[in-house]
Amino acid sequence: MLLVAASWLPLSVLAQAQEQVPAQPQEQGAAQTAHQAARQAAAEEHVNSLQEPLFNPFVERYVLDELKQLRTEMAAQRVTLTEQFVDRQINVADKAISYATDTVTYFFYLIAGVSSLLVLVGWTSIRDIKEKVHGLANEEISKLVSQYEARLRGIEEQLSEKTRHIESNRDEIELTKEIQSLWLRAGREHTAAGKIAIYDQILGLRADDGEALTYKADAVLELGEPQWAIHLCQRALEVDPENGNAYYQLACAHASLEQWEEAVDYLARALEISTAYRDEAMEDEALDGLQEYPPFARLMGIESTGMEAGVVDATEKSQSSS
Repeated sequence: MLLVAASWLPLSVLAQAQEQVPAQPQEQGAAQTAHQAARQAAAEEHVNSLQEPLFNPFVERYVLDELKQLRTEMAAQRVTLTEQFVDRQINVADKAISYATDTVTYFFYLIAGVSSLLVLVGWTSIRDIKEKVHGLANEEISKLVSQYEARLRGIEEQLSEKTRHIESNRDEIELTKEIQSLWLRAGREHTAAGKIAIYDQILGLRADDGEALTYKADAVLELGEPQWAIHLCQRALEVDPENGNAYYQLACAHASLEQWEEAVDYLARALEISTAYRDEAMEDEALDGLQEYPPFARLMGIESTGMEAGVVDATEKSQSSS
């Protein structure tokens, strides 16, 4: 279906180009018609000779555009969160300052009332009361100032922490974009050695990438290195114990070493994680040696044709001889 869609593009361009050609005078006649038919036949032959789809550059461009849009949205979200956080803290500070101002005002009103009462009564210790009142007021104001200075320092620390998180997210996005580009290159690579080199670059950027380890193990098996593949799969399982592809590659590696029992055990664990490996196991050339192994036949739910048939023939021969 993708090849048809890719092949349709040159035909549409050819059709549009043909529509843009001005109509030839009728007097040119059959010669012009034959020339156009020849050009159309050549174009159709070129389209039919295409061997690869033409959409790979568009896929890569789509991925890059999506990453760019994600970065833009995260930057906008950072600005919005910062504005909301600062507005909230400013509102809290305004309310607190208003409360402090009102408290001090009411306190001085109380002082004025008490002083007026003392004047009316005729007491002579107003100066002492005034000094004590000023001392208490200064002490309360100092406490309030200290509290709001501590709150402002907390706001600054929170803003710094959020800035560090944003910088970390930006670095993670850049790393993800680079790794995605390497995965696209690996998909276009046709040699096992080339794939291994690209997977090594991915592991250099993210050493605990279990998917890269299992795909590298698959490429290593193509080079005939089952022990290396087993080591890579074990590393992948240390990262993700539920990696079904790692168990499947272990089964293939042990099958290439003719360790049939271990191969069937690992294949069974892969099937417990995902039954999709069943069809792949039936067609994988790396597991051809298991086709005549009875436990593999029972695991796959098929009739064994090798060892069990040999046992039946030996039994029949022994009975006929007796």
